[in-house]
Amino acid sequence: MSETIIAPLPSGLLPDEASPEWLNKGDNAWQLTAATLVGLQSVPGLVILYGSMVKKKWAVNSAFMALYAFAAVLICWVTWAHQLSFGDKPMGIMGQPNLGAVTQKYLLEQLYDKTIPKADYVFYQFAFAAITVILLGGSLLGRMNFYAWMIFVPLWLTFSYTVGAYTIWDKGFLSKHIIDFSGGYVIHLSSGVAGFTAAYWVIFVLLHFVHME
Repeated sequence: MSETIIAPLPSGLLPDEASPEWLNKGDNAWQLTAATLVGLQSVPGLVILYGSMVKKKWAVNSAFMALYAFAAVLICWVTWAHQLSFGDKPMGIMGQPNLGAVTQKYLLEQLYDKTIPKADYVFYQFAFAAITVILLGGSLLGRMNFYAWMIFVPLWLTFSYTVGAYTIWDKGFLSKHIIDFSGGYVIHLSSGVAGFTAAYWVIFVLLHFVHME
């Protein structure tokens, strides 16, 4: 009976400090690729789309609404929003905020029993959070002051998006009752409802002031 000969791994695939045994480079590469493809839908995708679908006088403002949202969500996501959405310490309908997502120790750890580091997952989930806010912004093109949008983005991300992400995608009470692999609830439903509501209130306020005049 012949013995099975197992060929040694190439030197580039051998475990080392930069590539521990639990890390799968194929999974790692695909996770980063998928996150990048989602990010490209936002920048430059929606930035160009929003700048081209409104009147010329609002083109720059609309494009920068999407660009600002992408940048602002990145800062908010790594400083507190990721832990609110996927934190290990539950706090009701969201996790406990902390600066874990910016520390080397946290980012280089294994993601649960997966074959990728937490750094990849933070980036991956950031791309989804960013595009959700930008989709919401499509309902407010030409209707909202840019300074108001600058305040609105971090507030909505903190008190709305993180709740949906935690309760459905992480350890929340809806995770056992809702299957949402592609973001139908957390991304599209939340951005659609929030966009409709925001547009309604913006128009309501404008009409109120017009009536007063």
